[in-house]
Amino acid sequence: MGNYDLQNPWFLLLLLLLPLMWWYRNRKVTDFHSKIRFPHAGAVPGIQNYKSVLLRYLPLLRYVGLAALIIALARPRLVLKEEEVKAEGIDIILVMDLSSSMLARDFKPDRLTVSKRMAQDFVDKRSYDRIGLAVFAGESFTQSPLTTDHRIIKEFLESLESGMLEDGTAIGMGLASAVNRLKESESESKVVILLTDGVNNSGYIKPMTAAEIAKELKVKVYTIGVGSMGNAVSPISRRNDGTYVFGTSRVEIDEELLTEISKLTGGRYYRATNEVNLQQIYDEIDRLEKTEIDVSVFKRYSDEFRVFLCIGLVFLFLEWLLKNTLLRTIP
Repeated sequence: MGNYDLQNPWFLLLLLLLPLMWWYRNRKVTDFHSKIRFPHAGAVPGIQNYKSVLLRYLPLLRYVGLAALIIALARPRLVLKEEEVKAEGIDIILVMDLSSSMLARDFKPDRLTVSKRMAQDFVDKRSYDRIGLAVFAGESFTQSPLTTDHRIIKEFLESLESGMLEDGTAIGMGLASAVNRLKESESESKVVILLTDGVNNSGYIKPMTAAEIAKELKVKVYTIGVGSMGNAVSPISRRNDGTYVFGTSRVEIDEELLTEISKLTGGRYYRATNEVNLQQIYDEIDRLEKTEIDVSVFKRYSDEFRVFLCIGLVFLFLEWLLKNTLLRTIP
């Protein structure tokens, strides 16, 4: 039916009754029916007028009206939009370091704020992915399981703050939390993006143990070391009121460990020394992680049965009105 789609197509079988009704109405009168002939002017040429012509075709209004009502029962829908999308969809867990060193000011205003913003921009680009979020410091937990609701992921990223967890850097715990969320995933491509600025010094799961589990579950791990080279203004102590005391300290990132983790799982290690560099890293990961999935067809519909219902009722009413007024006949 072109751009129309039927929800109850079986009702169209009722249309087959209309020819039978027409035949029944116009069947030849058999000898069993009594008939009385009256004189008429039908045989006189040129005596017909518009009423006699309309009367002949008046029953058509009934059949057109019934046909429209039957189509209304079939619930036609107009396809307003049909779009075929060949999308890329994978499962990704973002792992963010929330240790106090993420407040270092070698990024403006600090590492954590820039890292959250870059992660949010990355989420915006992954329209068809399921994305989750895990965080760690001295311990770790899952902030959000895998979801296609990217709005909530961005809200969780925005709400992240240093101090939410016991201070420290438990890289193994953070990676293990992410891998645990991906173990039930049926996606052909499973990815962890782990961002940290320190050296593993907490947690009861060793980073390489978590990496071995990731490899076993075919989870690819991209690691990002955040921090400038040399020294940076970072928190060096904390006052009784919870505020941090800042001072110059040496930037220490266990690049060897992060490289080993990513190499073991088939990912890559990146070092981000400034905001532009971090943006380029996320862009590169976005280009690398493309997995084509089945074509999805999105359709928008508009129910049109009311149109056919109105047409049917109008035709039936018109037949009744003409039959009892302008085209009224003597029984």
